[in-house]
Amino acid sequence: MKKICTVIGSRANYSSIKSAMRAIQAHPDLELQLVCVASALLDRYGQVVNLIERDGFKVDEKLHILVEGETPATMVKSTGMGLIELSSVFDRLEPDVVITVGDRFETMATTLAAAYMNIPVAHTMGGEVSGTIDESIRHAVTKFAHIHFPASRDAAERILKLGELPEMVFRVGCPRIDLVADILKEDENGRDKDIFALGVGSSIDLTKPFAIVSQHPVTTEYGEGERQITATLKAVRKCNLPAVVLWPNADAGSEDIARGIRKWREHGSAEEMHFFKNLPIDTYVRLMRRAACLIGNSSSGIREGAFIGTPVVNIGSRQTARERGDNVIDAAHEEGAIADAIMQQKAHGRYQMQDIYGDGTAGVKIADVLAGLGAVEVQKLITY
Repeated sequence: MKKICTVIGSRANYSSIKSAMRAIQAHPDLELQLVCVASALLDRYGQVVNLIERDGFKVDEKLHILVEGETPATMVKSTGMGLIELSSVFDRLEPDVVITVGDRFETMATTLAAAYMNIPVAHTMGGEVSGTIDESIRHAVTKFAHIHFPASRDAAERILKLGELPEMVFRVGCPRIDLVADILKEDENGRDKDIFALGVGSSIDLTKPFAIVSQHPVTTEYGEGERQITATLKAVRKCNLPAVVLWPNADAGSEDIARGIRKWREHGSAEEMHFFKNLPIDTYVRLMRRAACLIGNSSSGIREGAFIGTPVVNIGSRQTARERGDNVIDAAHEEGAIADAIMQQKAHGRYQMQDIYGDGTAGVKIADVLAGLGAVEVQKLITY
C-alpha cells in the first residue's frame, strides 16, 4: 500500500485538492495521509479543518505554524515554522509520496521538507503564471518536485521548458474543477436559503442580480491592501449591486484588507452586503453560477469562472498573465475602472463554458498515476 501525504493550509488548498483526496482514499492501492496547518486550523479563517473532518477525512496531524501579524517577516517565519514541524511529521508518517498544492508559503515549507528527506514530491497546478510572490514559489516548487500535475496546456509546456522530465509531467486538469462539475449537476432548489444565518450583514435576495467580492492581499504590494479593498467596495456600491463579500486569505497584507472591510462596515457603508469568513465549496459554486459578477483577484474567477461561465472583473496584478477565458475583464485598483468593468460584465450576462483548466476528472487521474508509478528517482537532473 503506497502512502500519499497531503498538507492542507487553507480553504483554497482544500477545495483545490479535495477530489484527488477522495480518489486516493478510494483507491485500493493507496493510503491517504492528511496534515492540516496554518489558517486551516484558525477560527478567523473559518476553521477549514472542521469541514475536512465533516467530509469524512481523517486528519493525521494538526500543526499551528502561522505566526501572527500577516507581514512579509511573519510570512517568512511561518514558512520556517512549517519546515521545522513538517520534518517531524514526515518522520512519523513515513509517506511514499507527498502531494502539495499550488503556490502558498506552506507549499514551499512542505516541498522543502519532503525534498530534503528524499521523499518524492508531487505538485498540482504548477507551471502557471501570476503576480505576487506566488509566481516565484510555484516555479521553485516545480524544480523540487518529481511528479507534475499541471492543470492546463500552457502550464504543462512551461514545466517542460523548466527542464523537467516529459514522462513525469501529467496534464490532468485542476482537481477543483472536479468539484465544480459535480456541484453543477445537482438540483439547487431549496439550497442556500439559510446562508445568511452565517456571517454578518444584510440578507440578499439571490433571485436578483448580486456580486461576489473575493479579494486577497498582493504580497509584492504590501501596505496597499486597505486602499485597494476600499476602492473595490466603493465601486460595487456605485454600481448598486448587493454583494457577498469574502474574508481574505492569510498572506502578508491580509490584515490591511480585513481592516478596510471592518472600517467599511463600521462607517455604515455596508448596506446590502453580507460578509463571510468562509463558505463551503458547494455553496460558493452555486453562488458563482447565480452571480451577476465575481469581483476581486481570486484565482477562482479565472479557473472556476471559465468553467461555470461567471462574468469576472479581475483587479490588479495578482493574476497577471494567468491563462484565462473570455469571461474575464481586467481592471486597475481604481474605483472608476472597477465600476466600469462591473457594469460591462453585468450587461453581458453569462458566458459559454470553457474547459481551460480541466473537464472534471483530474482527481481520479492523479490517483491512478500515483498508484501506477514505480519507484520514483529522487535525484533530479535538469533535462532539455
